[in-house]
Amino acid sequence: MYKQLILTLVTLSLISCTWVQLSDAGKGVSVVSAGDVNNCRRLGSANAQSLDKVAGVGRSNEKLQDELSTLARNEAGDMGGNRVVIESAIADGRQTFGVYSCQ
Repeated sequence: MYKQLILTLVTLSLISCTWVQLSDAGKGVSVVSAGDVNNCRRLGSANAQSLDKVAGVGRSNEKLQDELSTLARNEAGDMGGNRVVIESAIADGRQTFGVYSCQ
């Protein structure tokens, strides 16, 4: 019983953790809507992936979206972009973002 309680508490703490840190390059990138990149140059796409389950327990969509957006921002910054647009829904912990360079 005591081991089960500890396992439950550890699992719950892991579910709420964010493992992804925003890089220096990613700090200059923002997540915007498709209408906000009309006069921008598309550089390509970023395919972000994170764990959607920890120890068999699903993570919150908000936490997962935050991590995926951070990963996309980091990748976009490395590509020379300064904007990302969500291009797909989250599926199995994966999501695609368009990467843009805007003036």
